Amino acid sequence: MTSLLAPVRTWHRPLMVCAALMLGLTLAAGVGLVVDDRTLLNESVWIKPLKFGFAFCLYALTLAWLSTKLTRGRRLGRWVGNVFAVTSIVEVGAITVQAARGTFSHFNADLTDPVTAALVPILTYGVMIILIAQLILGVVVLIQRTGGAALDRAIRTGLGLATFGMILPIYWLVAQVTPRTVTDANGRQVPMHQGHGIGDPDGNGMFLTGWSVTGGDFRVPHFFALHGIQVLLLLAAVLSALAAKRAWLRPEKVRARLVGSAALGYTGLVAVVTWQALRGQSLIHPDASTLLALAAVLLVAALAAAGSVVAGRRAAAVPAEMPAPHHLAR
Repeated sequence: MTSLLAPVRTWHRPLMVCAALMLGLTLAAGVGLVVDDRTLLNESVWIKPLKFGFAFCLYALTLAWLSTKLTRGRRLGRWVGNVFAVTSIVEVGAITVQAARGTFSHFNADLTDPVTAALVPILTYGVMIILIAQLILGVVVLIQRTGGAALDRAIRTGLGLATFGMILPIYWLVAQVTPRTVTDANGRQVPMHQGHGIGDPDGNGMFLTGWSVTGGDFRVPHFFALHGIQVLLLLAAVLSALAAKRAWLRPEKVRARLVGSAALGYTGLVAVVTWQALRGQSLIHPDASTLLALAAVLLVAALAAAGSVVAGRRAAAVPAEMPAPHHLAR
């Protein structure tokens, strides 16, 4: 367990500042949900800042901790962390400004509004800078061992999933354009060039998440992919803690295999919900093909995990070879 933890004072400070600001935004946006009744597409104007604040807080904390595990390319990693922190603050700040104004941030094509016109480049290029920083950080992580096979597997798979999750919005921005006009919280008609939904650009959203219930929604795979690293790191931490009481979990190879099984299943889950969204299908209305694919993913992951457990228990049950008596050893 100690290999997973490091004193907070050693964590990347700009990323910690970013996380603190995002936490503050999450709390402020939560208050806004209660006291401000303005809506955008039938959702509170503050729901987007709340979701972005929470997501970036969690991810900035993850990267701040990860910086303590870098042994090679440490200076580059810290520089990339600085870029990620600053860009994230500016990007989410732009989203919050638009929310406070009662209008749209992403996909807003109303360049007659001077504030929107000034913020569009930030919202457009900010996500690209964040993605590039993520790619560089991924390369830095690949060239080193960060603290055991199980932890390495969780970090590398998690960063790969997060990178995929960041690519999705950029892909969707260029893959299809759906021009339309919608009304913002001020009653102003706003031209939009895109939407999150597939089949139904704006859709009717689920509670809190806002994901479409009438069509596909790329925010679903984006969310699952982006937060896979936290799921896998949590699993690695739990397995490390359980190893103190479970002898069969103490070998690093066993824990690495279990994390690998979970990574396989989680990656399959991201693939399934991405495929589901591409077909214009809501997360909560899966068809037979989606359910079959999901069942196949769960079965493969479960079999892999079961095999790892059985192998680990068998290895632990084999008694250690007794040393030869001293007079025979001579």
